[in-house]
Amino acid sequence: MKISLPKLSLNRGTFTHLRALALVPLCIVLAGCPAGNQTPAPEPGAPSGKLVIRGSNTFGEELAPRLLAAFKKDHPAAAFDTEFKGSAFGMGALTASKCDIAATSRPASKPELDLAAMRGMELKDTVIGAYSVAVIVHSGNGVGNLTKEQVQGIFTGKIQNWKEVGGADAAIHLFARDPISGTHLGFQELAMNKEPYATTPGLLPSYEAIVAAVAKDPSGIGYCGLTEATAAGIKGVAIGGVAPTVASVNKGEYPYARTLHFYVNKAAASKDARAFTDFVLSAAGQKILTDLGFVPKP
Repeated sequence: MKISLPKLSLNRGTFTHLRALALVPLCIVLAGCPAGNQTPAPEPGAPSGKLVIRGSNTFGEELAPRLLAAFKKDHPAAAFDTEFKGSAFGMGALTASKCDIAATSRPASKPELDLAAMRGMELKDTVIGAYSVAVIVHSGNGVGNLTKEQVQGIFTGKIQNWKEVGGADAAIHLFARDPISGTHLGFQELAMNKEPYATTPGLLPSYEAIVAAVAKDPSGIGYCGLTEATAAGIKGVAIGGVAPTVASVNKGEYPYARTLHFYVNKAAASKDARAFTDFVLSAAGQKILTDLGFVPKP
């Protein structure tokens, strides 16, 4: 006897959501976390007695080491276990109860929140500041405003002469962070739609080095934190008419910025996690963000 089964009809939106939700356990696997709930996970941080933080390279590259070192000055017994492989990595570890804090450079996605809810977790989200990048040119450059499309074209090598964006007839000289830097990838994601950099940028080890190079080169263009963008010899370029300022970032107007978050499991947040979060939000912690070119929480 032949049995006919009814066809399952899924619209595109439903399929996209299911596919995204299915990818979340992969982040858990990458974080060394089992996807199932058969074996109850230990309370976060309990086995090692350390504050376990997982998450974003943007937070982990320069900001985390400075914050952890400053925190330990007042809390010498504090111990940390950190690993930074991306925001999804951090959220995967948190929803599997394998870390105390997920440090992300974006809000949690709906699939991540859905998975947390499925596991009975109520996540607490604390915004600690923002990561932002200012595009800079030589102070004598006549170009003071660029569109996002023009910035993308310049850094991918599709635009190679200043006259193509309203400037002088001169070749554009690019300066960028070296590929081992999280900022190299961060700018690529924020401003270049993840397209490859042009093949001939000057690759430098720090924002300060980029600022120095652009200040010496009338045809130079690069990027740096908002604090460094006020240095002598350079100027920050407005993007679509919006200047790179703390105010424009906090208002959500400046395009090259993303908020930094700490996520914790509200029901299992450790005392150490709360203490470290409070420190990051304190005047001392926020000054470290500012000193490194990040934007403090408004």
